[in-house]
Amino acid sequence: MFTKLSKVTLTVGLTLALAACGSGEDKSTETGTASVGETVDYKITGIDPGAGIMKATAAVIEDYELTDWKLVEGSGAAMTASLQKAYNKEEPIIITGWTPHWMFSKFDLKYLEDPKGTYGEAENIHTIARNGLAEDLPGVHKVLDQFHWTPAEMGVVMSSITDGTKPEDAAAAWVEENADKVAEWTEGAEEGNGEKVKLAYVAWDSEIASTNVVAKVLQDLGYKVTLSQVEAGPMWAGVADGSIDAHIAGWLPLTHADQYKKYEGDFDDLGANLEGAKTGLVVPAYMDIDSIEDLKE
Repeated sequence: MFTKLSKVTLTVGLTLALAACGSGEDKSTETGTASVGETVDYKITGIDPGAGIMKATAAVIEDYELTDWKLVEGSGAAMTASLQKAYNKEEPIIITGWTPHWMFSKFDLKYLEDPKGTYGEAENIHTIARNGLAEDLPGVHKVLDQFHWTPAEMGVVMSSITDGTKPEDAAAAWVEENADKVAEWTEGAEEGNGEKVKLAYVAWDSEIASTNVVAKVLQDLGYKVTLSQVEAGPMWAGVADGSIDAHIAGWLPLTHADQYKKYEGDFDDLGANLEGAKTGLVVPAYMDIDSIEDLKE
């Protein structure tokens, strides 16, 4: 049977021991030294392997000597799903990102600074038509040539689709609510009489939004529009060989530089339909990192 002094001594000893353990745990938490790379397993979550942003990111890894890092291929949908999962848990993640994109309105994100300028300046999205479209379908060509909108306008359609509205319904609602803007695109354009029009697009939220809007405008003018979702290579090749009438998804001068150079002369570049697009490495704002240079630490 313990004496009163023994009990006091035991109590004090246990208290000190527990305090020491607690102090050690707190210290290890406070002085965690894991690098950004270690927290994400040195992985950058990417999209389609044929996308220009993937090629640019591979160049970033080389230019910044990120020898331990790996670029993970996937799709735009898989990338945003990974972002959603990490964001909900406030876990670190690094993705290949671009604007305009709905994820910037849904999540608090930031681009990592690119001091070497590997990703280049802001891009524009161009409308690319097949040679001869102006002669064959002048009304369609005129609408495509006059189509131009802003990232904010595109964002309305993208957000609606992200919230569950079907792309064609989101596009129809936007067209109905923006009659003045649509009138600018259709001014002087001949109406159709059921002529077939084939538009291609890559499965990026921005291009899903813009292509469905243009398709709705052309349908309202009397044309029969077919949409084809393809990869970037077939999209450009289809316009070049004439099997596709047009696409409005030409990210230039960086993202689709290879396709532009490969097929130059075999298509009609109608110019930018949206200015100020951007690509780069993107992280949640809660991550304590600001530059690609920081990935080397």
